[in-house]
Amino acid sequence: MAMAEVLALVEDRLRAALGEPDARASVTFLGTDRIEVLRFHSAGTASGGGDAGPGDGAGDASASGIVRYATLGMSAQPMTDPAAGFADPVQGPRAELLLSVRAGVADTDEVLRPLAVLAASPQVEGVVVAPGGSLDLGGPLWSGAPFQSVLVAEPGGLVADLELPAPMEPVRFLPLLPMTPNEAAWKRVHGAQALHARWLDHEVDLRDPLRRSVRLD
Repeated sequence: MAMAEVLALVEDRLRAALGEPDARASVTFLGTDRIEVLRFHSAGTASGGGDAGPGDGAGDASASGIVRYATLGMSAQPMTDPAAGFADPVQGPRAELLLSVRAGVADTDEVLRPLAVLAASPQVEGVVVAPGGSLDLGGPLWSGAPFQSVLVAEPGGLVADLELPAPMEPVRFLPLLPMTPNEAAWKRVHGAQALHARWLDHEVDLRDPLRRSVRLD
């Protein structure tokens, strides 16, 4: 299956799950394929939703609802373990990234390029992005954001895996949970599950783009 066919199926899956995108941006990095980021708006609901799994937080959504950003292009090539001797052009894990935040609270559209950078990291840096891992941007997700890194959460809650013809692996849609510097440092010591537990215990709203760090003492 050609790269363009894979990406067409991925976009169809995103549209089926999230509706029609109201904006999209395209970024190309030297030596990589083009990465697009699509923006979707959804109306507020009474629940925290299931796209981020444990630690997604509860509480009512704002009247302006949720804005979701999804990458398109990361799944065109399978990710390769850095320890592997060569990159398999067919077999290997494939993924796209999802970020959900409350709309109208901060200028989160500036996250488009940082998300594209993260989506290009498997090609640029040879990393495999998987649940439980963390990705560091080296700067705020958007201007004034209290987050410089994200935790990769379990897929399947918002956008179901996209099955591809064998021997290709399914495309998984991985939610990203923004972390403050203190949370990222704590996670490196105690692990992703422990940080999830902290968020749950303190009912942290992980979609709040202005939230403070959870208590870690």
